[in-house]
Amino acid sequence: MAAVLGGDQSGDGSQDVTFNRHIAPIILNRCAGCHRPGGGAPFSLLTSDDLRRRGALIKHVTRTRYMPPWKPEPGYGDLAGDRRLADHELALIARWVDAGMPDGDPGELPRVPEARQWQLGTPDLVVAMPEPYEVGPEGGDVFRTFVIPIPVSTPRHVAGVEFLSGAAPAVHHATIKIDRTRSSRLLDEHEAGPGYDGGGGRTATFPDGHFLSWTPGQSPSIMPEDMAWRLESGSDLVLEMHLMPTGKPERVQASVGLFFTDRPPSRRPFIVRLGSQSIDIPAGESEHLVTDSFVLPVNAEVLAMQPHAHHLAKQVQGYAQLPDGTMKWLVYIKDWDFRWQDVYRMREPLPLPKGTTLEMRYTYDNSAANVRNPHQPPRRVRFGQTTSSEMGNLWIQIVTRDGADLAALDKAFAPKMLAGDIAGYQKMLEIAPDHSRLRSDLGFLYVAAGRLPEATKELEAAVRLTPNSAAAHYALGTVLLNQKRLQEAREQFTVALQLDPDLADAYTNLGVVSHAQGRLDEAIANYSEALRVRPDNPRAHYNRGRAYLSQRHVEQAIAEYRLALQLAPDDADVLSSLGSALASSGLEDEALVRYRRALALNPDHPAALVDLAWILATSVRTDIRSAAEAVRLAERVNDLTGHQNATVLDTLATAYFAAGRTPDAIRAAEAALALAIASGSEDLVRGIRSHLEEYMGKL
Repeated sequence: MAAVLGGDQSGDGSQDVTFNRHIAPIILNRCAGCHRPGGGAPFSLLTSDDLRRRGALIKHVTRTRYMPPWKPEPGYGDLAGDRRLADHELALIARWVDAGMPDGDPGELPRVPEARQWQLGTPDLVVAMPEPYEVGPEGGDVFRTFVIPIPVSTPRHVAGVEFLSGAAPAVHHATIKIDRTRSSRLLDEHEAGPGYDGGGGRTATFPDGHFLSWTPGQSPSIMPEDMAWRLESGSDLVLEMHLMPTGKPERVQASVGLFFTDRPPSRRPFIVRLGSQSIDIPAGESEHLVTDSFVLPVNAEVLAMQPHAHHLAKQVQGYAQLPDGTMKWLVYIKDWDFRWQDVYRMREPLPLPKGTTLEMRYTYDNSAANVRNPHQPPRRVRFGQTTSSEMGNLWIQIVTRDGADLAALDKAFAPKMLAGDIAGYQKMLEIAPDHSRLRSDLGFLYVAAGRLPEATKELEAAVRLTPNSAAAHYALGTVLLNQKRLQEAREQFTVALQLDPDLADAYTNLGVVSHAQGRLDEAIANYSEALRVRPDNPRAHYNRGRAYLSQRHVEQAIAEYRLALQLAPDDADVLSSLGSALASSGLEDEALVRYRRALALNPDHPAALVDLAWILATSVRTDIRSAAEAVRLAERVNDLTGHQNATVLDTLATAYFAAGRTPDAIRAAEAALALAIASGSEDLVRGIRSHLEEYMGKL
């Protein structure tokens, strides 16, 4: 936006108000971002003639503060980017309209900034819908998802994203997500026409805790230098768009500009989602309350918020209750309007101590008196994605002090997120019980919750509903694989590949089945097929490495792990497995680097903890050996595994012995031996007995 360019700001009537001196600077600063050719508004407001044709309307919508759109109440959260007009600006506009809207001295007209397509400058990469989507002139709102492959051959760091709608009047808002699994692409391919109905599904997510969205009036921004997000090669950009008929046919062909940086992030934000996915509002109820909360397990700073609801929402409140009883407002919207949604960023990060409760409080009006109620007469409204249903979420972007705090926050929040998602899908299936994709997504959520019988039931229902869907058979096979029902899983993956021979993930999972059945050559062949279809598949490289390691081809395993790591450098499983293979080859220095990187990403990674503890306890090199750290790591993983893992207890005993704590070593080894005997693993029993005899000999 241009800077305010002089003019009388008093609004006291001391001089005549003209467009060139007084009104043009206001319009350029507060309105021209949308009201310009190619902007999000339906008409331009760059000249006095543009305004003169709508003088009475402009006076009304500014006086009532309907325009410029800015819904948060002043004084309830210190938010950046406030578009609210000052009282003196409102007075100037009213006086100018009442005076007949004179132009004034041409020499006082400020220069209109040069129009440009991209507000952030020329993007480093532009991706676009390959073909337009036709929005009809009449009918209800349309929710459509479009999947766009991102042509990057190596991982990149993204510092900014800008969205161009391609048909602004028809686009109400857009959410931009990233799918690294290609599942969204599969959904797109199996539905006729550009895109597919509904949202992007469970695999399309915001990247690394960042909001990526577009609403009218929202200005794009470059992220802080230390908070870019990582874009993996082979990822798809998923556009979830809300489209509205305008009375005439519209062709929507949106594009997204990506702005890269060479600086990797040193901080990674996290999104806490408050809300309810079991909303159920009786017809006629005018004060329906939805609340939710979450207690921060670590110190954090709030960066931004994005509230979301549909037509029945009336008031939206988000705030933080500090442990000492202090209340800090995040956002307060007294008159929620579905048409004006935004991401609200704090002017400065808001620090919150551990133990702070983040809270939301939304009020809904499902009465006939609500002029925005889409149902007249009112009817029961439940949770759902469409505007005839209702939602209530408050996404809060926060940043923690370090990776360990981020991991602790993720661990504390994940069960809440999962329970909410399950409730939401259950509620949506009450409305659409024959929706195959909803049942598949719910099935995978049940898997994450450890509710495998329920997961199987949902996936079997999805296959019955869509027997010719490769995605449905693949999903069912994956759930059966998680239950170790290997032959049944094999059958489902085989059917999926018959329906879609290029379904790379089905080849990968078929390889996992073969590996589990001891058919290693067949497993390697399946992983190779997955890589033929999708060469940038880190999971296939990783699994092929595991198969090679099972065949004792250590060098080939290391090579596969390195390839996987190039494609997924922040995968703790790959790092830990590479560390193990390197250690077995005597490459301790690099193994330590890989283990420590894995633990930086996931401080509770069991394999990395136990393997690193073993090296630190047993290395013959004094510059590596550290018995004290080995004990600390081994005790940690022993706690994580509930003191019930023989290998972990054996490692703990070894660490105690290296630290000179022989009695503790003997107790840990005896516990390990009992578990090993119960498991029936003769090799493990022999190894632990050998260690125990050594410890006993030192008493």
